[in-house]
Amino acid sequence: MSWAQSLIKLSTYEVEVLQKRLAEIADRRLQAEMKLVLLEAEGEAEAEKGRQDAEHGWYQLGFLEGLRTRKALAQAEIDRIAIEEEGARDALALAFEEQKKYEQVAERMRLADLKERARLETAAMDELGLRRAAAGGR
Repeated sequence: MSWAQSLIKLSTYEVEVLQKRLAEIADRRLQAEMKLVLLEAEGEAEAEKGRQDAEHGWYQLGFLEGLRTRKALAQAEIDRIAIEEEGARDALALAFEEQKKYEQVAERMRLADLKERARLETAAMDELGLRRAAAGGR
């Protein structure tokens, strides 16, 4: 295996690792967003209880304050994960660029090798033709 193929293989592995990392981050973001949705649904259910039961309204004030705090924490977690996800996307884009560069170098090397082989074959055929012409000319 040539050094170029080794670099391509390593860069492909790096891309795969970064793709898995990005998928894990996206999954965590989805879970955090679902938590926020559940908190909002919980708040709506509590508000409905408060409308149906006047005594429940006394407890609702404390609940809503706690709910605001939990929602703020959930939103902060979503924002933090979004920043992490952006960084992972950037890293993945850079890894794809590096992989492409290595593939282009390997392709250029392959084409240069083919060109050199064709040049050597042409030179050999020319030499063979010259020998035949010199032998036929005697």
